[in-house]
Amino acid sequence: MRTTTKHKITNPEEFKQNLLSWAQQFDDVVWLDSNSEQFQDNQKYSSYDAVLAVDAFTAIQTDYFNAFEKLKEYYTTTKDWIFGYLTYDLKNDIETLKSNNIDGLAFADLYFFQPKKIFLFKGDTVEMLYLKAVDDEFETDLEAIRHCEEEQPDNLLNETDNPIKIKLRIHKDEYFDKVTKVLSHIHRGDIYEANFCQEFYAENTTIQPLETYNKLNAISNAPFATFLKVRSHYLLSASPERYIKKEGTKVISQPIKGTAKRDPDHIMDSILKNDLVSDEKERSENIMIVDLVRNDLSQTATKGSVKVEELCKIYSFDQVHQMISTVVSEVKDTTSPIDIIRTTFPMGSMTGAPKISAMKIIEDLEETKRGLYSGSVGYITPDGDFDFNVVIRSILYNEAKLYVSYSVGGAITAKSEPLKEYEECLVKAKAMRTVLEN
Repeated sequence: MRTTTKHKITNPEEFKQNLLSWAQQFDDVVWLDSNSEQFQDNQKYSSYDAVLAVDAFTAIQTDYFNAFEKLKEYYTTTKDWIFGYLTYDLKNDIETLKSNNIDGLAFADLYFFQPKKIFLFKGDTVEMLYLKAVDDEFETDLEAIRHCEEEQPDNLLNETDNPIKIKLRIHKDEYFDKVTKVLSHIHRGDIYEANFCQEFYAENTTIQPLETYNKLNAISNAPFATFLKVRSHYLLSASPERYIKKEGTKVISQPIKGTAKRDPDHIMDSILKNDLVSDEKERSENIMIVDLVRNDLSQTATKGSVKVEELCKIYSFDQVHQMISTVVSEVKDTTSPIDIIRTTFPMGSMTGAPKISAMKIIEDLEETKRGLYSGSVGYITPDGDFDFNVVIRSILYNEAKLYVSYSVGGAITAKSEPLKEYEECLVKAKAMRTVLEN
């Protein structure tokens, strides 16, 4: 099916940059970068340092209706690597739910493609997997990549002539009102926790996707960074969170709940980190979602195999400290990868608990259709292994509609204070805002 070659690279970082520039010629691009030189302690479950898939040989695009069945059929027929995304709104395929909020981005609900060309990075080696139809292009591609400097477009507008005007979908007072409504649901016993999100956006705006992604990645260095292009739709992501991964018969989910800002002063930074460790509210947020993930994984797990490997461990990133838990399970080798994804989607860290009640409440209170935000990007291998991130800390762009957007959210629990929640949203939004407003 595929021809494979391996190559040693003298300067992996430079080669990766050139490769990403070279990839811009294609309509379908998925680039996943673990920024592994930054995060050795967070790489325990990392299969590759980076992965690139380009140029669709076949593809599936659909709305939410029967989406997981269609994906299963596509994967079974293809029997190959597939790369793509799942939007949050696939919740409507799994449960009797709806998505009626404003959608300025207009991404299809689900999109996967079988790439003609795949690049897998590990250390100073790149493995190239090409479909037979294009395996005579190895050498010419390598030559082109090595000489592919990042071209600066002539029409690059001066930021000062055309500053990006970020608008808020929900203003501060309205945000306080909505959080108060979530709290009343919690006090009534409808839910324990809800992840409530808000959108920041700009209309009639042009950005350079690759340049924007590079800036965002440079200040965030996140372990699940993503550059995705599907024709005129782009995702530029500095995600710190893994949604779910499968290695053989082991399934790994790593929800994030609990955030603290970083401080350039080493002592102050340590204090902020220690405060997060002992923060009762943040820990309870995390533990509630761990329970939900355990329940989700149990639907496909072999009996007694669901375990919590790490509970509320603190990982430090360039912009924030995060509280991350690791939940694992074992599945039968006959279990379909699509069934594992369907029974755990959308990820609990972006919904709340109980999941269905939380999704109904946030749909009523949020103003924006989430779409790819709080969905997932990743790949499934021919063996049924997979790895998917959580789409957060991300800029989304519809080039045809000149629409730019980023959303941020936070978990609301009984102990939440609206002002503190609002401030946490601004901490999470900082990297995207800095990149867009220069």
